[in-house]
Amino acid sequence: QVQLSESGGGVVQPGGSLTLSCVISGDIFSIESLGWYRQVPGKQRELVASVTRGGTKNYADSVKGRFTISRDRAKNMVYLQMSSLKPEDTAVYYCKLGGLRRGELWETYYWGRGTQVTVTV
Repeated sequence: QVQLSESGGGVVQPGGSLTLSCVISGDIFSIESLGWYRQVPGKQRELVASVTRGGTKNYADSVKGRFTISRDRAKNMVYLQMSSLKPEDTAVYYCKLGGLRRGELWETYYWGRGTQVTVTV
């Protein structure tokens, strides 16, 4: 069973920086995509950034130029470096993995439990 565990959230002032980390554990045949999503109460969870197995990265328009997603294959980690944070970045941030289980041809998705990021003066 694959498990994702996020860390690195906290309280930061506008303009500040944080780096979120997600550790991946368990058995998965192939990781096809990794992503960071965020959610605020009353709103749908939204994509922040993602990276495919081939290294293609995608960012929400609202975070382009400020956030960077990266992956460390050796450590089974995915990171989200956030800078120039704004109050509207306040949310619970979730790590998501899309992967193939051995013998299967369709992606299975896994989510972490999230880490709170609060940007406030």
